[in-house]
Amino acid sequence: MLAQEADIIIKTLIVDDSKFMRTIIADILNSDPEIEVIGEAENGYRAIELVELLKPDVVTMDVEMPEMNGINALREIMKMSKPPAVVMLSALTHEGADATLEALSLGAVDFIPKPSGTISPDLRKTGMGIIEKVKTAANANIATVASRVKADIPVKPLDKLIVIGASTGGPPVIEEILSNLPLNARFKVAVVQHMPKGFTRRFARRLDNISEYNVEEAVDGDTLGDGQVLIAPGDHHMVLEKNGDISVRLNKDAPINNVRPSVEPTLISASRICGSNTIAIILTGMGKDGQLGVQFVKKAGGKVIAQSKETSVVFGMPMRAIETGCVDVIAHSSDIAKAILRLSGGY
Repeated sequence: MLAQEADIIIKTLIVDDSKFMRTIIADILNSDPEIEVIGEAENGYRAIELVELLKPDVVTMDVEMPEMNGINALREIMKMSKPPAVVMLSALTHEGADATLEALSLGAVDFIPKPSGTISPDLRKTGMGIIEKVKTAANANIATVASRVKADIPVKPLDKLIVIGASTGGPPVIEEILSNLPLNARFKVAVVQHMPKGFTRRFARRLDNISEYNVEEAVDGDTLGDGQVLIAPGDHHMVLEKNGDISVRLNKDAPINNVRPSVEPTLISASRICGSNTIAIILTGMGKDGQLGVQFVKKAGGKVIAQSKETSVVFGMPMRAIETGCVDVIAHSSDIAKAILRLSGGY
């Protein structure tokens, strides 16, 4: 059902309680010859009906709607035998960020921020980005849900720095990894998830609730200690330095690989300060972010893990990492925590 070639039209359903917003989104998507808006729904109930009737490839789903909101509609859609790819639309608020992260954990492929709240006429300014997200979703592997079994493995403290890079489809996998890392391993973990400003802090709070590790959004000058996870804040690159302890420096240098934060500066700096004690993990995502960084890690004697194609929503970043020849382990999402322990000498 997914669009693989330019001559295949991506059938899209728009779900938003605002007719004004539905019109804006439809205008944006219909401006691309590879996308066709085949229907609109004003609430979750109607969205479920139209998904079953029209069989869209992609659904753009508003979070806040009357009668049935986008989260509850998503839950029902994901129960279908062949669910479409769902891209959420969310206001840039604390509540919107929390709901969006919940949606990603339930199976949504990606999300589109509404820059000025529930009604965002300026959404047109990000039109090309919306089109790109819909096209990525149309080609996403949405059958990637794996059982999450906590790794109950007694290990000693392991002097390892873990750097995780991820984009589309990454948040649920990062949740899975961190919820399975035993605290007694005392890893230091730096996470670079492609996510806009305002969402990374809520993402860190969500991860802190499901992990034994202390998870926070990084602040310039922070120290990264044992049993701690720091998340690169949206719109900032994160560089690691060592002056006794490992510290964090944030900057707003130009985007790398068209993204900020990029995992490249984090990986490169990690390889320089921790050498063979570095483990790089490249997860699902579009593009090539991390391709250069893993080469630095490998050259320094560190280890590299890439997520498998079968469990990646988008196999861009892992594939490009694998192409370098620097990847030590290709693992399903449910096996990445065990692979970390194995490469660290935990068992």
